[in-house]
Amino acid sequence: MRQLAPALAVLLVAACAPTTQATRPTAAAVVAPAAGAPSASTPATQWLGDVRAISDAGANAQRRAAITQRMDAMGITWRKEAFVDGKRQGENLIADLGGPDGAPLLLIGAHSDRVELGKGATDNASGSATVLALAQRLRAQPLQHHRVAIAFWDLEEAGLLGSKAYVAAGKTKPALYVNFDVFGWGDTLWMMAPAQGQQALVDNSRTATGAVGIGFSPGEQYPPTDHLPFIRAGWPAVSYSLVGADEIKLVLEAYAGKKPAAPAKVMAVIHSDKDTIDQVDASAAVRGVDAVEKALRGWDAAAPAAATGMSANGQ
Repeated sequence: MRQLAPALAVLLVAACAPTTQATRPTAAAVVAPAAGAPSASTPATQWLGDVRAISDAGANAQRRAAITQRMDAMGITWRKEAFVDGKRQGENLIADLGGPDGAPLLLIGAHSDRVELGKGATDNASGSATVLALAQRLRAQPLQHHRVAIAFWDLEEAGLLGSKAYVAAGKTKPALYVNFDVFGWGDTLWMMAPAQGQQALVDNSRTATGAVGIGFSPGEQYPPTDHLPFIRAGWPAVSYSLVGADEIKLVLEAYAGKKPAAPAKVMAVIHSDKDTIDQVDASAAVRGVDAVEKALRGWDAAAPAAATGMSANGQ
């Protein structure tokens, strides 16, 4: 999550020549757990383990390696897409999960990079772990009317560069991009939802959060993150965070330049040496994942079968 950075201050992508390299999981990557390791894990322990692996990995390249190792273990074929923005070089990770042939694309993503302070557990290993959790569920039980891909963006913290490069490269326009940034604790699913469009997903999110017993707060006001390049290109996009209900107003005040008497937890944690795994709450995060999965399945089920035609970039 970009902290206190106005949306218009983001750098424009100067050059973008993606290099794609597909990687299939090796046999060694999908063997049984090592001796002494649990044979199965709960959703909460798996999510927490993914956050730990990513946040403990080190620099951004090592964080991506932790993510690819997890995808290998799930049997997911992934690819690297390199990009250049001025003097900055980055590398997105993309994986196709499958779905009905010819169906429109649901793209789910999160940024994998972090700032130098802290370990980036909340910002944004939590979001990356949430994408991995959804990937596991959506591969086990595919959607009816959409094929699904996942993405892990590089250099979000440098100006949303990875997601901007993806959009600028002329990729397939998704029916919807769903972003996750800061998904580590709390009792409320916070959703960036445009005023026009995506009402079906908003309605399904409200129903789903009620079913799992957490709050729901949709609206256009939301911190700048990787949904923005999609929206600026006219591509449908939303973003989710999981935070405390009392934090949302304080976060928005901070991004508006105001100084709340006491900062929201998220503003005190991200981009600081406090951003460690000790801050996250795996049980809360899995309730959030449950809600989003229910919402996406409801949204997909309601999609008209006759409208499932693949859209090209900008068409």
